[in-house]
Amino acid sequence: MAYQDVMLHIGGKWRAAQGGKTIDIINPATEEVIGKLAHASQADLDEALEHAAKGFDQWRKVSPYERAKIMRKAAALLRERLDSVAVLLTTEQGKPLAEAKAELNGAVDVIEWFAEEGRRAYGRVIPPRLPGVYQLSLREPVGVVAGFTPWNFPVNQAVRKISAALAAGCAFILKGPEETPASCAELVRAYVDAGVPAGVVQLVFGIPAEISEYLIPHPVVRKISFTGSTAVGKHLASLAGKYMKRATMELGGHAPALVFNDANLDNAVNILAANKFRNAGQVCIAPTRFLIQEDVYEPFLDKFIAKCKAVKVGNGLEEGTTMGPLANDRRLRAMDEFVSDAVGKGAKLRTGGKRSGNKGYFYEPTVLTDVTPEMRAMNEEPFGPVALFMPFKSYDEAIAEANRLQYGLASYAYTHDTGRATALAGDIESGLIGINHHGLAVPETPFGGIKDSGYGSEGGAEGLEPYLITKFVSQASL
Repeated sequence: MAYQDVMLHIGGKWRAAQGGKTIDIINPATEEVIGKLAHASQADLDEALEHAAKGFDQWRKVSPYERAKIMRKAAALLRERLDSVAVLLTTEQGKPLAEAKAELNGAVDVIEWFAEEGRRAYGRVIPPRLPGVYQLSLREPVGVVAGFTPWNFPVNQAVRKISAALAAGCAFILKGPEETPASCAELVRAYVDAGVPAGVVQLVFGIPAEISEYLIPHPVVRKISFTGSTAVGKHLASLAGKYMKRATMELGGHAPALVFNDANLDNAVNILAANKFRNAGQVCIAPTRFLIQEDVYEPFLDKFIAKCKAVKVGNGLEEGTTMGPLANDRRLRAMDEFVSDAVGKGAKLRTGGKRSGNKGYFYEPTVLTDVTPEMRAMNEEPFGPVALFMPFKSYDEAIAEANRLQYGLASYAYTHDTGRATALAGDIESGLIGINHHGLAVPETPFGGIKDSGYGSEGGAEGLEPYLITKFVSQASL
């Protein structure tokens, strides 16, 4: 599938923006313009809102059984197109082709899982206090949803929101990622080609702030779902609160990884290194602060650095590449700033720490030791291939550092002590905890953070709840 210009999808039609405005799409591995993206105007948004309202009125009346059939067909179409869509995803986002295929396979699983879960959005009968009275708790779709998704997982992030919404009977307006739009558009195409009625799923692109600040206050929109940075998420959450809109917020992270002296070091190194450098570290649940008990600090560090040096950085479409480029030149500058600040404050650069080559947004896998809480990288989400190492002596010391930040999305721990593992599950402040393995973010499990990492869940049975409202009906027989 050759990379082509990306259109809006409004009212069942793929089309250019009404004003004809476009945005360049850049290949991060080559820095070349590979296509144009339609840039929605307010007129386009008004049309999308009008069609979404009509689409919701139609889709909410479709039975959960029939909705599930259409969604399963969308999953089958995406599976059939997986290889070609994966090439688009790697071309525009940079991740290795194997990672792109894994993202798409995961998306298929999400659609299929929510298709079935939507058939089980049960209400209940409540025993009455009086004879002849029926008391019912009913579940109904919340309405039109506006979703805002990021560039790091352009299919994975969108599919959770759209699938949960469709399973519940909602209509969805997606503000897709401008830097990685084609793969996201192909996800929408799968739903449309599967038979989702016109107006039920719509796709727009443009200036994120302008679109969010227009859609969120609009009376047609009843709920928003946002994945992105904490700073932007707080702004959108306040806007949603002002207009009494439901909101799900999946925001930034700064995940600690605690390795105790009784851990299987080879297992911990293999898993943590693979997940640190997946998608060039541009993953909200990537391990970032490596807290290693003193007894095993140097052995673990040596093994981890060896893993870093074995990473093959390059174009994601080239065979053998294990880490692609960063998404844009802004991320390159951010990595340089984090490393420079840390080294200037006493950190030691053990490997990496600079751009790789002079073409494309490639950055070397980087390890910093002797880090302290005064350094920017220890407080701001690096969102790149930078691992920060700090030794600890006691359990309490490790927990204090793990919980020091206001982030609370993901955390990891490695230990053979079952009592310690149980204590960690209770003591670490995060919405997701992986102990001795990396088992997060599968369709049937909840996914979401606490503190400044957001609220609400986008996975599991919990992921359907935000798209449903509860209506109580009390009826007496005449």
